[in-house]
Amino acid sequence: MRAALLHECGSPPAVGERPLPTPAADEILVRVTAASITPLDLLCATGTSYFGTPPTPYVPGVQGVGVRDDGVAVWFPTTAGMRPGDGSLAEYAAVRAADTVELPPDADHGLIAALGLSAVAAHMALTWRGGLQPGEGVLVLGAGGVVGQAAIQLALLEGAGRVVGAARSADGRARATQLGAAAVCDLSGDVPALAARFREAAEGPLDLVLDPLFGIPAAAALRVLRPGGRLVNLGSSAGETAPVDSATLRSGSLQILGYTNNSLTTAQRSASLGLIAGHAAAGRLTVAHETVRLDDVGAAWSRRDIRMVVTP
Repeated sequence: MRAALLHECGSPPAVGERPLPTPAADEILVRVTAASITPLDLLCATGTSYFGTPPTPYVPGVQGVGVRDDGVAVWFPTTAGMRPGDGSLAEYAAVRAADTVELPPDADHGLIAALGLSAVAAHMALTWRGGLQPGEGVLVLGAGGVVGQAAIQLALLEGAGRVVGAARSADGRARATQLGAAAVCDLSGDVPALAARFREAAEGPLDLVLDPLFGIPAAAALRVLRPGGRLVNLGSSAGETAPVDSATLRSGSLQILGYTNNSLTTAQRSASLGLIAGHAAAGRLTVAHETVRLDDVGAAWSRRDIRMVVTP
C-alpha cells in the first residue's frame, strides 16, 4: 500500500510503499479516507517528545477516518510516534476495534478528521473538567487554532452566555467572530494591558477560561475571572510558565485546572467524539481546514496556518 513514511526524525515524511497491515486479534483493518496532521504528530516526529524517539521508518498519524469492511465509516485513534507501529497517513490502518467510533452516514470525513481529538479536548475541557454551566461567560484563548475554534462553537452549543475569543492573528480573530464569539481580542501586550482588554470585551467578570496558551495570556485571564472562576489549561504555546500572582488567586478563590486527553477513558473519548460528529454532520460545528492528496504530504507537513487533512 502507499503510505507517508517518516525515515528520519526532524524531516518531513515522503510517500512510499508499506506492507498492508495485518490486524491483531483485537484489531480491524480500516481503509483510510482522511487523516489530519496534528501538533502531536509533528512533536513525535521531532524525536524529542516525552514519548521518546520513535523507531524509523514509521507511518505518522495519531487519528483518522476510514471505512470498515462492512462499509461503515469510523473515526479511529492510533499510537503512532508514541509507541512502535504505524498510523493513519496511509491507505490502510490496523486499529483497535474498541477504540473506533461509528460516524453518521452523511458525515464529512475530512471535517471529522480535522476536528478529531482537538475538538474532543475543547469539549471535555469545557464540560468534564471546566464544569461549564448554562449562561456562564467564557473566554477562549488561542481562538484561531483548531481547539479554540471548536471551543467557541461547543461552548455556545452547551448553553454558554457571552463567549469571548482571543487570538494573535487577524485571521484568527476573524474566524472567532464568524464562529460566534461575541467579541474578540488581540493577544499582544503585557499582563495588565491584556487583562484590561479582556475585561472590556467580556463586559463583566467571566466564569471560565479555556487556555491552550499559558504564559502571559493565562495570567491576564485570571485577573478577569469572577470569584470562584476556573481556568482550564491544556497547552503552553505562549510559554511553559506564567507570571501568576498569589493575590489574584487568593482574593478570588480561583481554580487553575489541568487537562489532557490522556486522562479520558475510552468510553469518555468515544462519547465526546460521537457528539462532535453529530454536531458536524448537522452543520453546527466546523473548523478551518485544507485537504491535500497523499502525494503532497511533504508540503502539507510544514503548514502551521491551518489544519491540514490528507486523503489517501
